Amino acid sequence: MQFISYISNLAIPFTIFIIVLYGLIEKQQVFDIFIQGAKEGIEIVIKIIPTLIGLFLSISILRASGIFDLLNNILEPILSIINFPSEVLALALIRPISRKCISCSRNRFNENIWS
Repeated sequence: MQFISYISNLAIPFTIFIIVLYGLIEKQQVFDIFIQGAKEGIEIVIKIIPTLIGLFLSISILRASGIFDLLNNILEPILSIINFPSEVLALALIRPISRKCISCSRNRFNENIWS
């Protein structure tokens, strides 16, 4: 177990070292490439933040209203028959909504926000 802990402690520094070493071998400006990637990441965050805020707000409203508890109580007999954990029901109901929100965000900006 200590070996795994030792390896996991070295994973990030080793990865950074490999990236910098590869950049030096290829004669690339590693810091400039890093800055460019960081700028692109910030642009993506700015594009999807309204969608995320709306999604988090709607989930919070549904939780506070008790609709998830009500559905859980109603569907629990059926879920127990098919061995579906009732704790995961809220996630199963929200997943399609969150996927549609990301899809709407992608269509709004006419580009794929994940590439």
